Amino acid sequence: MTPTSTVRDASAERAADLPLRTNRSFRAYWVGEAVTLAGSSVYGVALPVIAVLELGASPGQVSLLAAAATVPAFVLALPAGVAGDRYPKRKIMIGTDLAAAAVVSVVPVCWAAGVLSVPVLYVVALMLGALTVLHQAASIAIVPEIVDRAHMHPANARIAGAFSLADTAGTYGGTLVVGLLGAVRALWLDSLSYLVSAWCASRIRPNATRRAATARPARMGAAIREGVRYVMRDPIQRPLVLSLAGLAYADGIVTTYFAYTLLTRLGSGSTGLGLVMGVTAVGGLAGAVVATRLVDRFGPARVMLTGFLAYAVCGVPLLVARPEPVWLGVIAAAGALRTAAAVAAGTTQRSLRQQLCPPELQSRAQQTSVWLVTGLRPAAALTAGAIAAASSVHAALIAGTVLYLVPAALLWVSPVRRLTTMPTAAPTPVKDSAHGS
Repeated sequence: MTPTSTVRDASAERAADLPLRTNRSFRAYWVGEAVTLAGSSVYGVALPVIAVLELGASPGQVSLLAAAATVPAFVLALPAGVAGDRYPKRKIMIGTDLAAAAVVSVVPVCWAAGVLSVPVLYVVALMLGALTVLHQAASIAIVPEIVDRAHMHPANARIAGAFSLADTAGTYGGTLVVGLLGAVRALWLDSLSYLVSAWCASRIRPNATRRAATARPARMGAAIREGVRYVMRDPIQRPLVLSLAGLAYADGIVTTYFAYTLLTRLGSGSTGLGLVMGVTAVGGLAGAVVATRLVDRFGPARVMLTGFLAYAVCGVPLLVARPEPVWLGVIAAAGALRTAAAVAAGTTQRSLRQQLCPPELQSRAQQTSVWLVTGLRPAAALTAGAIAAASSVHAALIAGTVLYLVPAALLWVSPVRRLTTMPTAAPTPVKDSAHGS
């Protein structure tokens, strides 16, 4: 290591130890990721409008377009984790942002050239989905490299709060922008958001000493197995990841028919549906604000257990609601509380996993969770459909709501229940059994 790099690493170490309000790397990260999410929300509004209203896509084509956007998360989650642990995360973030800006701009360029078609949208959705998976594998795992362990949970809470606000603003703002500029032109804003994110990522100064300098496994498969094996053998990581997977499965069943139930059985109309979803999203910001204080007062185990239980209880109003306006208010309030509980519990479990995971496995451990969660969501949708076909939509909602209790049960019978404070000891590097590193 040269004297210059030694000074740079020492400077990055001191920066990571700073409080969040003075940590420039964290501020750059925080702004860049939030801007990207807001831009992606505009994309999420514009793309189906382009497909259905501009190109006349059939229901089957719309389904394929949705699949094209989600398939990369399952197929590439584990390899992306290996890439995130092998290569500098900041460079991955910058590269994926720049590539995503170019990919999104393909749609308005093809529109201007008169060659835009639904197959072009398939390709854009696939490529953007792949870039998003790779970017997130690096962006989530880089937090321990720019934030001190003592500030990890407040950092994740601030990230969750910014994301909730950006997601809500992006969705509503995207609807407004699409109405004013048109869906195709609106995508230029999404492309611009990626460029802003890339610039912000270039301002990040990760601490190189927090990245383990271990030998890289020769094969992708060996590296993937090492990450999955670590998660499934660790007494704390395993129940945390399995509880998330269980929640994703239950939530996938309920959300399959959530909007359908509001629109049909409860007669909410599109306005009522939008209001319910908007109020529900605001709960995420509230959960992020109180998460750190709750953990400091009650401990991580109680916050996570209570959060998962609250998630289940808040699903009950949808089951008993009647087609009256007051019930939409009850469902919206329950949704906001449920989202707040989910964010408080989610930021706590993520902080635990980041603090306990050795540096050389941060990305692979995170992506193991992503892989399980994304893999179960299609299965959950199929389960919901099977229950509805065999019985009723209401029966599917009941099944999903009951399954919300499973994550809390998994944590209750695990060592996680005994965690009264956030861990402070540094993680022990994992020995690479394949290479003896």
